[in-house]
Amino acid sequence: MKHPIKLGLAAAALLFSAAVHAQKPVTIGVTVSSTGPAASLGIAQRNTMELLPKTIGGRPANYIVLDDATDPTVATKNARRFAEADKVDAIIGSSTTPNCLAVAEVANEAGVPQLGLAPFTAQRQEWSFSIPQTYALMYRAVFDKMKAEGIKTIAFFGFSDALGDASWREVEQLSKEFGIPVVAHERFGRTDQSVTAQALKVMQSNAEAVVLAGSGSAAALPMRTLRERGYKGPFFQNHGVANNDFLRMAGKTGEGMIAPTGLVLVAEQLPDSHPSKAVGLKYLANYEGKYGEGSRNPFGAYAYDAYLLLDHAISAVDASIEAGTPAFRQAVLDALNKTDKLALTHGLSTLTPQNHAGLGDGAVVLITIKDGAWRLVD
Repeated sequence: MKHPIKLGLAAAALLFSAAVHAQKPVTIGVTVSSTGPAASLGIAQRNTMELLPKTIGGRPANYIVLDDATDPTVATKNARRFAEADKVDAIIGSSTTPNCLAVAEVANEAGVPQLGLAPFTAQRQEWSFSIPQTYALMYRAVFDKMKAEGIKTIAFFGFSDALGDASWREVEQLSKEFGIPVVAHERFGRTDQSVTAQALKVMQSNAEAVVLAGSGSAAALPMRTLRERGYKGPFFQNHGVANNDFLRMAGKTGEGMIAPTGLVLVAEQLPDSHPSKAVGLKYLANYEGKYGEGSRNPFGAYAYDAYLLLDHAISAVDASIEAGTPAFRQAVLDALNKTDKLALTHGLSTLTPQNHAGLGDGAVVLITIKDGAWRLVD
């Protein structure tokens, strides 16, 4: 004879499962740059989507994943499809600052929560959230390091797009605050094959260090060119380069370079009491379990953090509010704006109507390239 308590638990589980499946699925549109110059970011994000549960916030989930080829025009097209044809409840993406800004225009116009996977500040940002650490936060860690090393002058060498513009605003302000003047300011395109002219100007400036503003493998080009021309000073990148594809492209010229990144790359080294340790280790076990040891990538982790934020917010939405409706999207937005120290892979996130970039000071570590691998800065 079967135990009545066990029968009761089994029946309850079946009823819960039936209730979940009876609900209308939550539809999430995902646009990432899995091809083009930012593919080393977008591929990890696309891969992460394949690891997500079939439910989100206790409701069935449906993900529509599209490639935007690192092109803001395509990102806009994808976002419009999500908002108008697919009637999504939220958008995750995209992988770069320019593409996030393109998606934000549609998200704010249509009233759909957007969780961008690159740092950005939209002109209208009621519905747009930036998952990664801000450029201000990351470059401050860089300037703290440069000050500690006694660096007196720097050159700025960044992308000629919205990422470069956003980075320059922070570097310009921090250079004044720290008293480390910028003696050269050069830009280059993501798809440029040569930056020799800009590199020569940097060398002529006699800058003691170069602060770079790029992402993905394309950010290695200025470093290689400067080393080939004989530049001896240190390089400082931002968090857009912390992946193994960049290591491959940088090669020996990357040795000693310093960049800020989030906690997930060093999750094993966090104290057991840190709320992000268990979250990060779980993600890394799942990701490396599927894609191989050493395949970890902070950009894929940003996509997982977007899922965690949405999962937490949707779980707070009243069960009577049906997915696929303006009321549901508004409820998700309201819940996101109440996020309080939620443990993500990169750190703790707090969001308010006034703050849509939730990772703070505790979500930054400095890493360097040593013997062709990422290492924590001593």
